[in-house]
Amino acid sequence: MNDFLSLLARILLSAIFIAAGAQKFFGYDGTVAYMAKYGVPGVLLPAVIAVEFFGGLAILFGLGARWAALALAGFTIVAAALFHRDFADPLMIAMFMKNLAISGGLLLLFVNGPGRFAIRD
Repeated sequence: MNDFLSLLARILLSAIFIAAGAQKFFGYDGTVAYMAKYGVPGVLLPAVIAVEFFGGLAILFGLGARWAALALAGFTIVAAALFHRDFADPLMIAMFMKNLAISGGLLLLFVNGPGRFAIRD
């Protein structure tokens, strides 16, 4: 049962990053404008897309999942601090806390590994 739950957890954790990376790729100009609004240089966007999309795939398939999870946990905490720091806005508080919760799940994956249904840890 634990192996199936580990797989399910990887599927659920990876989905948000794969989708976000693809969304940024296909909405490139809009994402650059959004980043600029927060003072983040658009030149970083290709790296952001790569980390999200390929990190998400690594977690999904369990290929270097521990290191992908650690990288995405750090990325997600930084994203929370950069883009969800308006604590006067309840939505931003919720988004900030969501990022922290996702980071917690990613750190658990880093510590415990991807489980038996992984290509290679």
